[in-house]
Amino acid sequence: MNSTPGARSYSFPKEEHLCRKKLIDELFGRGSSFGLYPLRIVWLPTPEPTTVPPQVLVSVSKRNFKRAVDRNYFKRLMREAYRLNKYRLLEAEGGHRVGQLAIIYTGKEKKPFTLVEKKLISGLERLLMDAPPTSGMASPS
Repeated sequence: MNSTPGARSYSFPKEEHLCRKKLIDELFGRGSSFGLYPLRIVWLPTPEPTTVPPQVLVSVSKRNFKRAVDRNYFKRLMREAYRLNKYRLLEAEGGHRVGQLAIIYTGKEKKPFTLVEKKLISGLERLLMDAPPTSGMASPS
């Protein structure tokens, strides 16, 4: 773990990868989505705000990129962009409400890392706006 209090962790351990078919089916069945070309973000909210990292699935369409080497390249690109910017979710004031997250590359042409990272950052910020944490305090009537 981090020896310095408040230091960011830029890791993306196996526990944060979304692998179970049942959870993936639930994400795509009940989740909400939005597009930020060339990415599509699908997410499933948690009932309560949390600071635990969401489980993440990264996908690239075989229809758009026939060669596995190209699909693997974009998956690596998106994982790296997420790994470097997931702190935006984890350090959100009051926590976040994202339980599961899928990042899908929908573009048909190769885009540079800087563009993919910029769109992913926009997506994470939109997630924080779409699923704002609710405060536990009751409003005065």
